[in-house]
Amino acid sequence: MPYATAPDGTRIAYQVQGPRGSGSADGGEGGDEGGGVPLVLLSGQSNSHHWWDSVRADFDGTRTTVTIDYRGTGDSDKPDVPYSTPGFAEDVVAVLDALGLPRADVYGTSMGGRVAQWVAARHPARVRRLVLGCTSPGGLHGFERDRSVSTALASRDHRAARATLLDLMYTPAWLATHPGPYGTIGDPRMPAYARGRHLTASRRHDAWDVLPDITAPTLVVHGTADLFNPTANAPLITRRIPNARMHLIPDARHAYFEEFREVASPLVLDFLDAPAD
Repeated sequence: MPYATAPDGTRIAYQVQGPRGSGSADGGEGGDEGGGVPLVLLSGQSNSHHWWDSVRADFDGTRTTVTIDYRGTGDSDKPDVPYSTPGFAEDVVAVLDALGLPRADVYGTSMGGRVAQWVAARHPARVRRLVLGCTSPGGLHGFERDRSVSTALASRDHRAARATLLDLMYTPAWLATHPGPYGTIGDPRMPAYARGRHLTASRRHDAWDVLPDITAPTLVVHGTADLFNPTANAPLITRRIPNARMHLIPDARHAYFEEFREVASPLVLDFLDAPAD
């Protein structure tokens, strides 16, 4: 398992797949064409790289894909210290450095989209194109989910809380034909303290002031039926980031990228591979 070392010494596990194999992700400068530029996939809160397992093949058939295990998840170190979305972003940059990548395309969903905002805003030279899925700018400007949803997710009845989470992620029709296991409902290997650290990091995210600093062409994707992270955040982010465009997927819930992969994956690849404007 390869590791990068974060600025504070934390080891961050990462995984490389795709046509260049597991030995190298060196995409070089890549010019304005996307095919030679590696794609970094960033998962949601309290999840490891397994978040992407069901759809990763949609990308690594033509792209070298790079995933990470956030600190506190998977094979990465799990220090019991405060976590933050800007801190997760520096962990991502540490992985790029370890791989010798001057830049990459970045696709973040849910909390991964929050992390991706910081990567693109603080390190604009490292991000060629950016995709923000089912995410929020956070802070006072972001649209929060209804309090009843948060209450149900925090239920001490773990079965009820899990059922609520699955209902927020997927439509009933999809769940009826896909009994699991599900890679989007949390890393089972996480210690409880790390889950709490992730929750706090996500709740404290506020990238509103830096979103205008993002220079990468940006695609914002969201499901129209997302109650976990309200759809109203999508146009908010799109208006805030220069050179951003938006695509809403009808009837999709939070895990749009999995349930609606036949729409979402080609949409993202078309955006990443399009000639520069």
